[in-house]
Amino acid sequence: MTLSRTKEKNTFPFHNFPVNERLINRELSWLRFNMRVMEESNNLAHPLLERLRFLSISGSNLDEFYMVRVAGIRGQITAGVEKVSNEGLTPAEQLNQINQLAGKLISEQQVCWAGLVKSLKDEGIDLIDAHDVSTEDKAWLEIYFLENIFPILTPLAVDPAHPFPFIPNLGFSIVLELENDNDGGTLLALIPVPRQTKRFVRLPGEEVRFISVENCICLFLHRLFPNYSIRRDGIFRLIRDSEMEVDEEAEDLVRVFESALKRRRRGRVIRLEVNAKMPKNLLKMVRRKLQITEKEIISIDGILGIAEVDQLIVDGFPKLKFMSLNPRFPQRMKDKGGNCFSAIREKDFIVHHPFESFDVVVSFLQQAALDPDVVAIKQTLYRTSENSPIIRALIDAAESGKSVTALVELKARFDEAKNIKWARDMERAGVQVVYGFLELKTHAKISVIIRRENDQLRTYIHYGTGNYHPITAKVYTDLSFFTDDEALGRDAVHIFNYLTGYARPKQLEKVVISPFGIRDKLMEMIDREIIFARAGKPATLWAKMNALVDPIIIDKLYEASCSGVSIDLVVRGICCLRPGVAGMSENIRIKSIVGRFLEHARITCFGNGHKMPSDQAIVYISSSDWMPRNFERRVETMIPIDNLTVKSQVLGQIMVANLKDNVQSWHLQPDHSYVRDGSEGSKFSAHEYFLKNPSLSGMGKAIEGKEFPLLLKE
Repeated sequence: MTLSRTKEKNTFPFHNFPVNERLINRELSWLRFNMRVMEESNNLAHPLLERLRFLSISGSNLDEFYMVRVAGIRGQITAGVEKVSNEGLTPAEQLNQINQLAGKLISEQQVCWAGLVKSLKDEGIDLIDAHDVSTEDKAWLEIYFLENIFPILTPLAVDPAHPFPFIPNLGFSIVLELENDNDGGTLLALIPVPRQTKRFVRLPGEEVRFISVENCICLFLHRLFPNYSIRRDGIFRLIRDSEMEVDEEAEDLVRVFESALKRRRRGRVIRLEVNAKMPKNLLKMVRRKLQITEKEIISIDGILGIAEVDQLIVDGFPKLKFMSLNPRFPQRMKDKGGNCFSAIREKDFIVHHPFESFDVVVSFLQQAALDPDVVAIKQTLYRTSENSPIIRALIDAAESGKSVTALVELKARFDEAKNIKWARDMERAGVQVVYGFLELKTHAKISVIIRRENDQLRTYIHYGTGNYHPITAKVYTDLSFFTDDEALGRDAVHIFNYLTGYARPKQLEKVVISPFGIRDKLMEMIDREIIFARAGKPATLWAKMNALVDPIIIDKLYEASCSGVSIDLVVRGICCLRPGVAGMSENIRIKSIVGRFLEHARITCFGNGHKMPSDQAIVYISSSDWMPRNFERRVETMIPIDNLTVKSQVLGQIMVANLKDNVQSWHLQPDHSYVRDGSEGSKFSAHEYFLKNPSLSGMGKAIEGKEFPLLLKE
């Protein structure tokens, strides 16, 4: 078939819709995603302590959203920027709508919290207030307070001789108006609560009882302010701008980031949370000292810092938690006695985390470090864990004399300090550490091992959709693809040459990378499906990602829909496309899966003129979401899956299971709202399915429906 670009844009009916009707605001879409996360705390199908965890996650998500996204919008407003967003909103209009929707989310979080507190009490986990403390409890708490809290508290008077202190990001403080018992004088004071204190103090005894640290402190204020009585008190918590600005002319990137991290800690206040009973005079004083307006203040009738309620998730209640996850070690590796290189030489294989163990990725590098025939290792590192076995393996390899190169991404948000530490640890061991590009983030997940076999060099590669992080690999669904395909190996080496020496590859054989080609490749492949549709052939696109924001790709998807291409998307988080709109997107269906595991793998499947699923389909896995930043400002990879067995596993199992899920799925509506799947009949959960069938090994015939017909029923 001869392929050509489709017709000019103005010939497609979706262009009759103005841009503000074609696109959903990304910030509002993210808030709706976080509302779906919060809604899981109301899901009675989840164990109680896991529902509490979902509530905590929704709180920490919202904190980060304000630290980064809202901070950026406030910065635009301060700078007088009035440029409208893709969907036609000025920064001020966006902020107004954000605050309205965030206010609704916060109110629902507090309602959920109140219900969970009651349910926890019914199950034997009690959070008590100060007025519930018995004489015996108070005696024990006073000793605990004096030994564990009092020494690290610094009560501060607030007057001309004692300036208002700096309160760090996410800082939690008690503000007081006190009366001198001797002369009746008034004192304004502040007690910053150090982050080193536990948010909840567990009381002694067989019963599981907690009291919040703020209530504990308030019980013993006389220890901090003897000879004073409390007139009024309040609690506040603040969030600061946590974006970092880096000089593009920097000579030493590590030192620049260290300085930027220090500046971040003193970022401007973006939001101030206060308890609903905060007296007006105290609030006015705090607001004046922090130099913020009323728009930055939110009054909360409930608990402040809801992200910290996960500290109430205690051991001893197995029925209130998800059953333990016991990931299976890949059968291919077992068959080869755990030898990674032997398993890869036999055939490409893919591992589905967290249902299959991340240990296989760790073993890949550990074996390379110990293998005398391995001559070189090249590794990208975006995020990893404390005491990372990946870092340890790279250090061991370097110390044993191997050539080891590590691309450490300093710009991985909120992991910058950790990455600097790892980089220095590796440099001391002899690892060649590079930092990629100042203007680009390196988000690609690649591990390359070069081994000498029969006097020749053989390349083994791991391409992943997730980070080299053993901890998050237990809760993120991701894919690890292992291969010794020569073309994929040459591409990986060229990519590293680009990362270390700025040597942009003229042309890669199989891999597609950003910032040079992923968007263009997707557009080309969508155009192919449009041509199939116009020729009366099956035309299908299935894709799975974390976010869909890019307006160029969205318009191409609208064009495909108008041309008759059937499009099914699983978009976990932000989605700026409006599906199901007549004349624009009636052939597009979008769902979000929110459940026990965080859907993180990126997969794209094109029908290639055949009905899906088909062994003729074209399948890619990727590190990239469909966002302008991933296409233009990051180094990303998109890997073709040519091996039929692996293709059948990715397409016929993972994608089909995601599309069939009707237990954890939310469907995006044309009006931007999400509706939980209400399908009648048999229930199917993708997460439960893979928990029961963790290994993808042996699923090679799934495409023909010979092994798992349940998944392929219409």
